[in-house]
Amino acid sequence: MLTLDELIASIEVEKEGVTKRIDRNKAEIKLTLDKVQQEGRHSLTSEETDRLKELRAANDQAKIDLAGVEEKLGEAKRAKAEEVDTHVQHHRKQDGAARPAMRDGLARIGQEERTYRPDTDRRGKQFLWDVVRGTLFNDFQANQRLAQHMHEERVDRPQYLERAVGTGAFTGLVVPQYLTDMYAPATAALRPFADICNSHELPPDGMTVNISRITTATSVALQATENSAVSETNADDTLLTENVQTAAGQQTVSRQAIERGTGIDDVLFDDLFRRYATTLDSTLINQATTGLTNVSTAVTYDDASPTAAELYPKILGAASGGEAALLAQAIPSHAIMHSRRWYWLSSQMTSTWPFINSAGIPVQAGGVASDVGYNRGVRGMLPIGLNVIVDNNVPINLGTATSQDEIYVVPQAECHLWEDPAAPVFIRAEQPAAATLGILMVLYGYFAYSFRRYTSGMQKVAGTGLATPTF
Repeated sequence: MLTLDELIASIEVEKEGVTKRIDRNKAEIKLTLDKVQQEGRHSLTSEETDRLKELRAANDQAKIDLAGVEEKLGEAKRAKAEEVDTHVQHHRKQDGAARPAMRDGLARIGQEERTYRPDTDRRGKQFLWDVVRGTLFNDFQANQRLAQHMHEERVDRPQYLERAVGTGAFTGLVVPQYLTDMYAPATAALRPFADICNSHELPPDGMTVNISRITTATSVALQATENSAVSETNADDTLLTENVQTAAGQQTVSRQAIERGTGIDDVLFDDLFRRYATTLDSTLINQATTGLTNVSTAVTYDDASPTAAELYPKILGAASGGEAALLAQAIPSHAIMHSRRWYWLSSQMTSTWPFINSAGIPVQAGGVASDVGYNRGVRGMLPIGLNVIVDNNVPINLGTATSQDEIYVVPQAECHLWEDPAAPVFIRAEQPAAATLGILMVLYGYFAYSFRRYTSGMQKVAGTGLATPTF
């Protein structure tokens, strides 16, 4: 038989499922009406009319179901409150005086303090320690805190519990939200490009993200004579499919390190987050076929004695190519380069300056620096107005001599990244080899990306002129 805590948690998950059903129906209704509007039709087809009737009927039933679930949840919470009151009164009678309020297992989000909080466990040490203690020693108090935390998550973020599937002692623990919030600033130095991408929430289901691209446009032409046929070309689209990928890392920690080490948990947590961030960002830039370097159209800069004055027109050539491909859809906004290329550009001295500068660029300057550190935001601005992002996931081993880097000129609006809002969300612990006293920690998250909506929208400068710079 379920405990009241477990019953409340299961009803809350049921409520979330009904709510999602309502949202899906509403989304399909909106999609159907949008399609009719885009096609310029004044009425629905019979199939569309029948489908909308089905969706509205399903929504009406779902609203009835939701009311029933909410009533059931209210009764369960009242029963839990009565149980807690009975428990407290019992202890008061035993002690002859009131005791301090106890944590009752009932999560009151916004009213009751969370089990793991930034003011008491800033770096997640207690959380990770409880994961290890609960797994290795079946520690009752550790498991109780983790169970309370997971119940709080079911109330506050039930959508993530559906994805927490695994094996072992714990079936997918949700990392406390404030730690995943810390993850972006704490490890953002290792994902500079990913952080400026156009961010989207990853769909809750499926292993692909599908994007419809219009590949055959309609046509308009001058009419040859009165009453003669006018131009007609039927629009056609092609489905662009991007895969949902998994970035994951693991560390096997010795029992001795956990029991007798100092600061092992802090180092472990921080390093897993850093490696996750680095892998994600590097994948966006370097992955075969779909990575930025492989979808970008190249502007070649070959020069045995490169200078900034010679390189800059190539960057403008890349920006020109990107704008010609995108037209009004987006404009090139950022130049992504390795830190060595940024410092080399900064080291160049010249007696000439651009004929046209962007507003705010001083005359006789080849750009401006923002005086911020690595991945603290935009590093600087080039004369044409391109924001510079320094990212050391840009490769420096390209070309026949394996010594070249590249500069990517991209429109931020067309750099798309889908992630779980709090990824990496899950951490699992299990004992893979009791004989060796090892404990396995696994951190993982899902993401998808796309730079391929428009051919030649991404551009890059590459060639021997970008070999290892000399200072």
